[in-house]
Amino acid sequence: MSDLEKNPAEVVCSGSEQGPVFELLEPREVVLGRSTKVRRLLPNKNRRMVGAWCFVDHYGPDDLDRRVDSYDAPGERGMLVPPHPHTSLQTVSWLFEGEIEHRDSVGSHAFVRPGELNIMTAGNGIAHSEVSTPDAPPRLHGAQLWVALPDSVRTTTPPAFNAYADLPQLDLDGAHLTVMIGTVAGVTSPAPAFTPLVGADITIQPGRTLPLPLTPSNEYAVLVVEGSVTVGHLTPGFGELAYLGAGRDTVDLVASDNGVRLLLLGGEPLTEELVMWWNFIGRTHEDIVEARNTWQSAITTTGNARFPKVPGYDGDPLPAPPLPGTTLKPRPRAR
Repeated sequence: MSDLEKNPAEVVCSGSEQGPVFELLEPREVVLGRSTKVRRLLPNKNRRMVGAWCFVDHYGPDDLDRRVDSYDAPGERGMLVPPHPHTSLQTVSWLFEGEIEHRDSVGSHAFVRPGELNIMTAGNGIAHSEVSTPDAPPRLHGAQLWVALPDSVRTTTPPAFNAYADLPQLDLDGAHLTVMIGTVAGVTSPAPAFTPLVGADITIQPGRTLPLPLTPSNEYAVLVVEGSVTVGHLTPGFGELAYLGAGRDTVDLVASDNGVRLLLLGGEPLTEELVMWWNFIGRTHEDIVEARNTWQSAITTTGNARFPKVPGYDGDPLPAPPLPGTTLKPRPRAR
């Protein structure tokens, strides 16, 4: 998904050590287009990353028959995000309900469906579109996440798209887990990761406690998408993110009387300094300027070597917003 904010904030993250904590991160509402609303958990004013996870949007559940608006396209049903660029990151698309059609500039054409993982690696540059199909299910609920690529591979790894319809699953103490990426409780996803990374979809039965094994060198967070959960002294509910820090080998997740569904996100802290602006990640202000200029050049023609045209998409690509009037400067991963 694109960051469609017309005045995107500059975000520059640098590494810091963090031990075990329980910290509640509340979402901020962001309007994409005219009325499509998402709850943005990362970057957050108090914390900008969890492991290499650097961007988390949670959206829905939305009734598409009631017309969830799209990017400046009144009357369209559901999501309509035109071709837009990415650099130095992976996009991780995960649905709880609905269906989204994906196309990208390496020629991929796929559908995002519940329980199936779509992961796109940008490398030095990729473009893609995301559109709700005309016959999509009536409700749309999902999460769009970004993973920052480490400097060693961010411009050299080829742009790629991977889809997984059959991810590893396991049952633990009244809970069901789908491992999206990385390893949880000894079960490993086949999805590509360039730093130690964890992502899992977890459902816990009403009133049950899940003692979840963790890796002490990783930091973790849980995003609640249904019900609520008690973790430490926190009880995050729908759309809230609980940050757990690092340094634990286990944590107890206690489901509410209505049960809970959540995303577990974690990984080894990425200590590299990085700059995020709009849909680009770089290491310097100049990286962002170069990426924006190359994208703007691509959309005035039929694409270029860094950002080829997205085949099969009938419509105009998304122009980049104006750059800020000041040089992008570093800020820490957390306050």
